[in-house]
Amino acid sequence: MKLIKSLPLAAVAVALPTLAIAQEAGVDASSDSIFIFNSLLFLIGGFLVFWMAAGFAMLEAGLVRSKNVATQLTKNIALFSLAAIFYYLIGYNLMYPLGNWSIGADETGGYLGAFGPAVLEAVGVARDGADDYGYASTGSDFFFQLMFCATTASIVSGTLAERIKLWPFLAFTIVLTAFIYPIQASWKWGGGFLDSQWGFLDFAGSTVVHSVGGWAALAGAIILGARKGKYGPDGKVNPMLGSNLALATLGTFILWLGWFGFNGGSQLAMGTVGDVADVSRIFANTNAAAAGGAVAALFLTQLMYGKVDLTMVLNGALAGLVSITAEPLTPTLGMATLIGGIGGVIVVFGVPFLDKLKIDDVVGAIPVHLFAGIWGTLAVLLTNGDATFMGQLVPIIIVGVFAFVVSLVVWVILNGIWGIRVSEEAEIAGLDSSELGMEAYPEFSKG
Repeated sequence: MKLIKSLPLAAVAVALPTLAIAQEAGVDASSDSIFIFNSLLFLIGGFLVFWMAAGFAMLEAGLVRSKNVATQLTKNIALFSLAAIFYYLIGYNLMYPLGNWSIGADETGGYLGAFGPAVLEAVGVARDGADDYGYASTGSDFFFQLMFCATTASIVSGTLAERIKLWPFLAFTIVLTAFIYPIQASWKWGGGFLDSQWGFLDFAGSTVVHSVGGWAALAGAIILGARKGKYGPDGKVNPMLGSNLALATLGTFILWLGWFGFNGGSQLAMGTVGDVADVSRIFANTNAAAAGGAVAALFLTQLMYGKVDLTMVLNGALAGLVSITAEPLTPTLGMATLIGGIGGVIVVFGVPFLDKLKIDDVVGAIPVHLFAGIWGTLAVLLTNGDATFMGQLVPIIIVGVFAFVVSLVVWVILNGIWGIRVSEEAEIAGLDSSELGMEAYPEFSKG
């Protein structure tokens, strides 16, 4: 970080062709250049994933009723801020037990906290001597990893909207970002047993990030119960339409943009020509999968309902993105589109499936992140020859059981101590009024 701050952008521009020429000539790139470009990838990818926080906020604000919009916005900015603090205090060093992230640490010495020898070897990086800077700056790594942690918490927010109290939700966010997410992520990305013993492949987190958020949301939805009036006694589903589909669409495009950092940054290296080519391929496949998911939902809702459902199309795009996240490098563009398209189909059938079980998911996050996350992790078998069926399936089950059971226990405890659901009167009036005493749309939100 200190080195990057001291370098003008012009110097970075000059270094790019120098690095390329050195590689074409068969000369090893300098440790300085590798350090700079790897750190840049983490920083650029990190702020793109940060922008996904805005995407979740806009998506949820658009899909909840107007009387609950301000509460959703509050939850989203609060959960990100809490994740930033508690992942720093606890989660990062749980996720990477050999890590060393501390205030004032020398960011140019030694290995990255997140990258022990096994991880560096996996991405083809070797530390040649004591005089180089290491793989990338510790600050850039911490920043990048934090964004993934915060994303997991954002997934839970939308599912439980419109009936959960603010403070119990934020208490769960602390547990999720400080303990639940980092512990299971260490099993794969921290060099743990899912990686070493099962050969589990999850490039950017279809399981490690997205399904974990989905399992936590599912556990909360079961304990919390459905919104009042959502399901009739005869099994009828009563639609509760969102307040602003323009915001929901904007949120989806923001998430789509942020996903390039999510998947592209997970290449973990930009110090060689090969790495840059791989990042480019990841970008292309990520985009193709999103398009496939959106188009699949577009045509399928027309066929099933006689009219296109915009909310399904939006979630179809997101499901396509989740589906490709476990392996965005090895598919062809056609296969990436197909993988994403199946994600879109999963959403169209997954939403009514949850309604049949009377599990109320306000924004459709469980089909998008949990169901499509499982599919995407299994889809690795289609394009990556190093993947095995049991090596993918067993870790899905292990992570799922851990995330769901621990989340369920935490929700039960919070419900027993605090009570996680607002009163019936508060729910009818809207959480903006009962939880905040302010409204996002004071002119329209009555009634």
